[in-house]
Amino acid sequence: MQKRGFLTAAAAGALLPLASRAAPAPGTTPANPTLLTVSGDIARSNRGPLDPVMDQMMFKHGIQFQRAWSFDALALRKLAAQSIRTTLEYDGKKHTLLGPRLSDVLMVAGVRDAEGVQLGLRAVDGYRAPVSLRQVRQWNMLVALEMDGKPLALGGLGPQWAVYDADQLAEFRDKPLAERFAACPWGLYSIEVGRG
Repeated sequence: MQKRGFLTAAAAGALLPLASRAAPAPGTTPANPTLLTVSGDIARSNRGPLDPVMDQMMFKHGIQFQRAWSFDALALRKLAAQSIRTTLEYDGKKHTLLGPRLSDVLMVAGVRDAEGVQLGLRAVDGYRAPVSLRQVRQWNMLVALEMDGKPLALGGLGPQWAVYDADQLAEFRDKPLAERFAACPWGLYSIEVGRG
């Protein structure tokens, strides 16, 4: 009988770390690997300054900050998801993209909804797309996490892709496919927030 009680207690104890990772407290650094970091002019933070050793990619891309908001996959997936169906430049076909609105992601990080807010959307290859918060809202940009029901993979278009429905936006729909998505970095991993 004691052996059964010990095994039950051990199993329950082993699950506690998983339960605590499932829902990190607001303002705490994610327990899982960070996939997206928002830095700059933000009102909230859950991590300290850039570490040139642990944050090698950001350091090499010239990103600097004293505090930031980090999202792991769970935190991004907890946000309300939207979908768009748009024609992509890579194959000329329509695909369904799913993920939270970029404006919602920024709101979690405490980005103030003010005139003149400028964003630098940075991809893992170093590409930086400058957009304004006004454009993000006007274009209804998503942080896409899935395409056609499958997670976006690192080495493909993911794990996050800042994207809009170019087929529905007047300023993009008549452009050649190869020119529609210049403001949409795939492999999005950093958003720098500033004032214009």
